[in-house]
Amino acid sequence: MAWNEPGNNGKDRDPWGNNGKNQGPPDLDEMLRKVSHRFGGLLGGGKSGGDIGRFGISIALVVAVVVWVVSGFYTIREAERGVVLRFGEYSHNVDPGLRWKPTFIDRVIPVDVESVRSLPASGFMLTQDENVVRVEMDVQYRVVNPERYLFSVTNAEESLGQATDSALRYVIGHTKMDDILTTGREQVRRETWDGIEKIVAPYQMGLQIVDVNFLPARPPEEVKDAFDDAIAAQEDEQRFIREAEAYAREVEPKARGTVKRLEQEAEAYKSQIVLKAKGEVARFNELLPQYLAAQDLTRERIYLETMEEIYQQANKVVVDMPAGNNSMIYLPLDKLSGHANTVAPARAPGAVAPVNAPTVTSDGTNSTPTPLRSGDRFSSGRN
Repeated sequence: MAWNEPGNNGKDRDPWGNNGKNQGPPDLDEMLRKVSHRFGGLLGGGKSGGDIGRFGISIALVVAVVVWVVSGFYTIREAERGVVLRFGEYSHNVDPGLRWKPTFIDRVIPVDVESVRSLPASGFMLTQDENVVRVEMDVQYRVVNPERYLFSVTNAEESLGQATDSALRYVIGHTKMDDILTTGREQVRRETWDGIEKIVAPYQMGLQIVDVNFLPARPPEEVKDAFDDAIAAQEDEQRFIREAEAYAREVEPKARGTVKRLEQEAEAYKSQIVLKAKGEVARFNELLPQYLAAQDLTRERIYLETMEEIYQQANKVVVDMPAGNNSMIYLPLDKLSGHANTVAPARAPGAVAPVNAPTVTSDGTNSTPTPLRSGDRFSSGRN
């Protein structure tokens, strides 16, 4: 027989305390009243459990306060600064160290202000001479104002990337391709840096540009070989220019020295000729009165002085004997000066007699010339 089947001597019951007269579901309102009564007694709703209820509330409050206080401790690292938000609004900044904040009231956002961050930028860009190049640039920056970095713009890094792309495209668009690939890379880098700073300055993003690295640009792969040849030719051109400049630096000082020496020699020759001419003029002015006073004697004197100067430059002398003497004396002064003590060589047939050699005159007598001495003068035979 089923447990709730009628009969069973009036003892039929179900689990909810029904005695068989009511076969419906349990009363939920009654169950809720029973649960409420039990918890009300625990929390002090009943007279007998009032003390226990108050003690439980106190314990719960103490635990909640401890958990709230402990959850408020946080640490800011050495390279960071904390930005405190109170009820979602900026309040102040905090320095590195162990800090405390009221949970659910303040919120702290740590921001790294010492590390240098890197932001790459690249793309195909059109140059001034309508060529396409692939340009890559790396911008290095760091945060100097955490508050502005977080709240001046929606995303500071994204805004910096857009500013970098804009400045780079502007500079590349005003530069020729040869300069971008070779000698103008430093200028492109500097102008791009200045352009980025001008763009981001009005937004006050709390960022500082540390460096801008302009990586080597390259042309599209389809024309890369041709541009490599062009770059090699430009490098050869620069090398030849440097070699020519080195050669010029080597030759030019020598040429200048030669020019200076020739100028000095010309000035010396000029001075010599001018002074000599002035001396001749002065000598002539002194000689003219004497010539006017005794013309024959002066002419003879001038003749003798002139012949003396000529004979001083000759290395041999021919002595003309007096009238009636057909012999002639030859004086080898160059040999006499260097070999005064040597024996004179034999005379060849038809040769003139050397110094100290006896000479046969026309009358058959022998005559020996007098040895010459330094400073002796020889007459030309003119009376």
